[in-house]
Amino acid sequence: MSIEKDFLGSVIKRFKSYKDLGDKTFEQLDEKDFFIQPNAYSNSIAIIIQHLYGNMLSRWTNFLTEDGEKEWRKRDAEFETMQCSKQDLLSFWNEGWNCLLQTLESLREEDLNKIVHIRTEPLTVVDAIIRQLAHYSSHVGQIIYIGRWIKEDKWASLSVPKGQSDAYNESMKKREFKQP
Repeated sequence: MSIEKDFLGSVIKRFKSYKDLGDKTFEQLDEKDFFIQPNAYSNSIAIIIQHLYGNMLSRWTNFLTEDGEKEWRKRDAEFETMQCSKQDLLSFWNEGWNCLLQTLESLREEDLNKIVHIRTEPLTVVDAIIRQLAHYSSHVGQIIYIGRWIKEDKWASLSVPKGQSDAYNESMKKREFKQP
């Protein structure tokens, strides 16, 4: 397998893992939880979803041929509380991720050396992908943190629970992994 094909497979896998962490967080939340802000200067989960949705559609629509900051995007509005339901938010979440994943899955190895633009800044496709991977993972981390803060002791861990590292490491030794 070429390094380019391996790169595309790896980033798709990582993006999907971040989406999955968000999905598992949302399963634990009630509708009202999406709109809780830790303080006046923080974003709610709903606002983070709105921002990711706008960013994903802007960045990944016509990724190879248009600037990633589309004229139709209203970024500032993404940070205003919208009147919507949990179902609406999940629809935004899924539509944004579908746009991203369909674009990544359509890329060919030779596309990785091309130049794309975000706010007129030229980036290699690889750099643009890595930039968005870092951006989205930071927001998913915020979503998880806020969800855990809201649910307190009712939170179901999405990783290795406290005090269970040794048992987890032992279970990992027994698993069979496919070589990348």
